[in-house]
Amino acid sequence: MDETALIQRYIDVQADRSLDGRADARLRDYGVPIWALIGQWQALEGDIDIVAHDYQIPREAVEAALAYYQRNKKFIDARLLLNTA
Repeated sequence: MDETALIQRYIDVQADRSLDGRADARLRDYGVPIWALIGQWQALEGDIDIVAHDYQIPREAVEAALAYYQRNKKFIDARLLLNTA
């Protein structure tokens, strides 16, 4: 599945959660925030399989989160920064 299809399948953006919703997007069907997955992925030095295992989600869902992150990096990085402040 290509990145756009992965994002459409797995990512749920709800604009009413923030200014435009991108920082608060979640995995559809799992409810896991994308920023949480990205933070875990970064802490694990990019190990997709461990992130998938830790959150009990398909590897493809983590790949969708990473694709979404690449398209919305500044919003998600800002959210991660706020969580560490």
